[in-house]
Amino acid sequence: MNYSVNQSIFIQIADRISDRVLNGEYKADERIPSVRELAVEMEVNPNTVMRSFERLQSHNIIYNKRGIGYFITIEANDKIRQMRQSQFVEDVLPSVFREMQLLGIGSEELINAYQSFNKQTS
Repeated sequence: MNYSVNQSIFIQIADRISDRVLNGEYKADERIPSVRELAVEMEVNPNTVMRSFERLQSHNIIYNKRGIGYFITIEANDKIRQMRQSQFVEDVLPSVFREMQLLGIGSEELINAYQSFNKQTS
């Protein structure tokens, strides 16, 4: 597994689990793989996965049924989308807007590019 050096591994693992929720691989109230199973899959120490689970639990994305395992919360999909939208607006868009300004790219060009992208991915 390849990890970015710009972000903690446990956060990257939490993001991958969140991706699986968003793409429907993990559904609400469904059990997810154990800490050990994910550690093997992700090629990391189980403590790293446990930190990811703690992060996801603190954001109410997963919950623990003692002795059974971790499950996806009913509101996980909505919570992940809200968190990512916020992060996108606060962290990504300002740098995109700065680059657009420097390159003289107007909002109309951005809208056209976005519409073209949507047609290609539909």
